[in-house]
Amino acid sequence: MTTRDVAGAGSDRLMYGCMGLGGSWDTTPYGAADIAEAEAAIEAALDIGITTFDHADIYRHGKSEAVFGEVLARTPGLRERVTVQTKCGIRLADGKRPGHYDLRGPSIVQRVEESLTRLRTDVIDVLLLHRPDPLADPQDTGKALTALHQQGLVRRFGVSNMGAEQIAHLQRHIDFPLVENQLEMSLRSRDWVESGVLVNTPEGAANGFPFGTIEYCRANGIRLQAWGSLAQGRFTGRQEAPSEHATARLVASLAEAKSTTPESILLWWLQCHPARIAPVIGSARPERIRACRDAALQEPALSHEEWYELWITARGIPLP
Repeated sequence: MTTRDVAGAGSDRLMYGCMGLGGSWDTTPYGAADIAEAEAAIEAALDIGITTFDHADIYRHGKSEAVFGEVLARTPGLRERVTVQTKCGIRLADGKRPGHYDLRGPSIVQRVEESLTRLRTDVIDVLLLHRPDPLADPQDTGKALTALHQQGLVRRFGVSNMGAEQIAHLQRHIDFPLVENQLEMSLRSRDWVESGVLVNTPEGAANGFPFGTIEYCRANGIRLQAWGSLAQGRFTGRQEAPSEHATARLVASLAEAKSTTPESILLWWLQCHPARIAPVIGSARPERIRACRDAALQEPALSHEEWYELWITARGIPLP
């Protein structure tokens, strides 16, 4: 792999999600082809200015972290040029027990130590708690995070898939700020934005997004990361519902008019929000990664009206 200078302007606008790296979703060992695929994806991400790489200990049963670690080990200087983020808290089903969540203190510490080994690094830049564990004592969780921070094993912390009150409850038990919240957000998964405008409407009763979470994160300096940001290709080739076909046509039309790609239009829609959302892209295909270049390197080029047109078309019905 050839390291190259990357544009700093893109480093915090867009993130690369490594869930697609590492081979199959089972415990079959990864091989040389899987390492080569990871190397090509990382190279493509760096080419467009992405320097933050998002992992989780469960991705491909740990193999996503492992192949990334292989690339770090064989590429001198790369570790110093990238931000490594990973998540813990989900336990996959293993035949003896069902899949479940585990944010008990000792479990967090163990998962972080295992991730450090797979990633071949001595520090994780950002650790996210993957999903809420109803049985976790926030004081116990906070104690583990504090220990990891004091030992220099993790620099910063955040959460994933949590609402405002859950974040605030955990924050009371740690002395350093939680700085990230990763949520599913896209032009297809719109509950996060619609919850704020459907108040006092019949439609709002069906919106399950924790009201006030976006505002809480903005007020407390918690960056919002968007997983599923490209809507699993629903508007760039996998259309099913009528509203998806209409939205795909609009996305393509805007991309042509602005001399960019449909992927960048979808990412710009998220990035236009004043919360300064950082989308996470997850394709392992270098050409699709590079199709996101404009979203990594440019300010969003959507007007106020175009943003609303995309939203309303994706909804399939007018705003209340």
